[in-house]
Amino acid sequence: MRFSALVENLQTSEAGFRWSQLNIDPILIGAASLEQAHENQLSFLEKGHSLVSALNKSVAGALLLPDQQDLIQIASERNIPFAVIANPRLAFAEALELLHPRKRPLAEVHPTAVIDERSVVGPGTFIAPRVCIGASSRIGANCIVHPGVVIYNDVEVGDECELHANAVLHPGSRLGHGCVVSSNAVIGSEGFGFIPTTHGWRKMPQTGQVVLEDSVEVGCGTMIDRPSVGQTRIGAGSKIDNLVQIGHGVTIGRSCAFASQAGIAGGAKLGNGVILAGQVGVGNGAVVGDGATVSAKSGIQGKVAAGELVSGFPAIPHRLWLRCAATFSKLPEIVKALKELKRDVSR
Repeated sequence: MRFSALVENLQTSEAGFRWSQLNIDPILIGAASLEQAHENQLSFLEKGHSLVSALNKSVAGALLLPDQQDLIQIASERNIPFAVIANPRLAFAEALELLHPRKRPLAEVHPTAVIDERSVVGPGTFIAPRVCIGASSRIGANCIVHPGVVIYNDVEVGDECELHANAVLHPGSRLGHGCVVSSNAVIGSEGFGFIPTTHGWRKMPQTGQVVLEDSVEVGCGTMIDRPSVGQTRIGAGSKIDNLVQIGHGVTIGRSCAFASQAGIAGGAKLGNGVILAGQVGVGNGAVVGDGATVSAKSGIQGKVAAGELVSGFPAIPHRLWLRCAATFSKLPEIVKALKELKRDVSR
């Protein structure tokens, strides 16, 4: 694709691009990082980017740049065609879709798929080999169901969803429009509910359901449990990384993002736009306000205020945690000084 055609086809309202004045319009066949891009590949830099030295060495065929004069000057001097974009990263994501258009499988049901006669598969949907769909389930229109997917009884999958290989949807699961469930993810598995008795643990039946609202994406190996009663609900547009555990009865708001190995215990409530970095633990019944961010390896007990950035275990405001962390390495010296002071006072 010609660079000019690619830029003209960027649809984002945040692009706000303007052209370089170079009379060069390369044919691009792909994209790569600034350090690895070749003369027929697109790359990008963000505002305040530290890769100025890499730009001086880059042989990229074309660039998406922020409105930053030093970067524009280097690209001009090196005769690399560029477009100035308000949000280069967002525009680069769109460009990747244009350069690598997705090939959608034809609508068909493979003969090895096992589909209960009481279930419904919508028009335009592709069902791959070895898929199993139980009774009274409904798969929407234009879905893609990859090999080995297991869909239990009484599951509803909205239109234009994609279920990757070996994903499992347990009874009662409800997926909205445009959801993605990645390989080996499990939706609606039984919550970890047991009651201690004098004779051991008594299992609490898990009769509730998991609801994924529209455009939720679930990563590989992630587990989302159903509760004993009621719902575990994931808000529209939320994105969940690989190997995340979401316990029974959890409520998650819209447009949240959770990184790998985050764990959310039963009954927790997370607001809209919450970000959990890797290996964050959210305790049973904890409440995290809208727009809060929790840094990696932090532990949440109780409440986190809306818009707060917290770190550590138990999590505290991030700036306070940085001050505390800076003190850790000095603790032996502080203890020694206190002992000496105590001896001096006791004399």
